[in-house]
Amino acid sequence: MSHYYRLVVSCPDRVGIVSRVSSFIAGHGGSITEASQHSDLQAGRFFMRYEILSDSIDMPAEALRDAFAPIAREFDMTWALPDTRRRRRVVLMVSRESHCLADLLYRWSSGELDCEISAVISNHADLQGLVEWHGIAFHHVPVPAENKSAAFATVQRLVEDAKADCVVLARYMQILPPVLCERFTGRVINIHHSFLPSFAGARPYHQAHQRGVKLIGATCHYVTEALDAGPIIEQDIHRVSHCHTPADLVRFGRDVEKSVLARGLRWHLEDRVLIHGNKTVVFA
Repeated sequence: MSHYYRLVVSCPDRVGIVSRVSSFIAGHGGSITEASQHSDLQAGRFFMRYEILSDSIDMPAEALRDAFAPIAREFDMTWALPDTRRRRRVVLMVSRESHCLADLLYRWSSGELDCEISAVISNHADLQGLVEWHGIAFHHVPVPAENKSAAFATVQRLVEDAKADCVVLARYMQILPPVLCERFTGRVINIHHSFLPSFAGARPYHQAHQRGVKLIGATCHYVTEALDAGPIIEQDIHRVSHCHTPADLVRFGRDVEKSVLARGLRWHLEDRVLIHGNKTVVFA
């Protein structure tokens, strides 16, 4: 199996960035197997993602980072250079609905998601058997209304103990407190069962049915302190009509939610999502 270095860059746009970076990689014998760039002309910002065959480079990842650092300073880059030999550690969070969790566990066990699922945290015990059948640690952390802060302190400890690179809310029906949103900025992914920004909050399919929409959808986004308002990674839709009931919309929505969340997580794991303000550039 081939391994790669992924160079991911965001910086002020100017002439010569691609030339300088490509020359640097070529100068170290690097073979670029995938290259993506985008210039945001309104924001004056440049975004880049390169995949470099690691065996083609004449130095280890840490030395390559040290060598690239002067170029990053020159161009005022926000950047990362991860090595795919280190698998990302993921913690899943769920409540009672199993469809997103079961789908992610299947994709992970079949090798479609290249990560290590370190643990599953839930405020209910309903899905413990499913999780433990996959050989994954299950943590039941109830979130009582009268003492949510203690529950989320436990959640934070479990996530940190798992050394999680990413947390996925796979239909976790609790609102994360601001302290957790800030602590794990850009590392918590949520699936919202609606085509945001429409119908935020609870029971969005019922809201959509009352509004008489002709399209329903799902949105995968990063979690911020603002409810259901973080940077969007991926969305998809399903057409409905006047003859469909709220239960139909929920059923259709589950299929959309699963696929949207899986794509969003995969793109995040592959370093294809670059956050800029409350928007994203997705090199998918």
